[in-house]
Amino acid sequence: MKKSILLYLFILALLFNVFTYAYYSKKSDFDQKESEKGFKHLKDSLTLVTSKLDDANYFSLETNQNAQEYFENENIAYDKLMPQVKEALIAFNDDPKGNKYVGFEKMGEQKFVINKVKILNHRWIIADFSNGKLWGEVILKYFVNTNGTIDFETAETLIYNNKVAE
Repeated sequence: MKKSILLYLFILALLFNVFTYAYYSKKSDFDQKESEKGFKHLKDSLTLVTSKLDDANYFSLETNQNAQEYFENENIAYDKLMPQVKEALIAFNDDPKGNKYVGFEKMGEQKFVINKVKILNHRWIIADFSNGKLWGEVILKYFVNTNGTIDFETAETLIYNNKVAE
């Protein structure tokens, strides 16, 4: 009887090991297929996001080869110029009347200041401005003078009424 119990335990252990092996090998294959699907989905998502970023940066000095060549012909490093232009424009926010390039005088107690700036090419800038209650956008021309100073000219401005800036 002792031998038959050992034989039954041995057969039971053998069956347990066979079923465990089969379970984990199929689970491993399933997990591998699922991770490949996940990686494919991530790769597709990354491609989509990269494509959208390229579309968003289409109008940007950082990706506009013609505008970059314009500055190279003028012996101006565009990558060093971009922060200089942004700082020069935002420096006008310190005026007590507000930034004069937004195209609007101070309305109420708050002055209009430029919040964000994007340099589109070698001549155009788009900027976002607000006074805390109203906000808008402005398109500016900018000119780099031979002495290194930067001049701005308001081309078009737009204010959104009844909107609270976030």
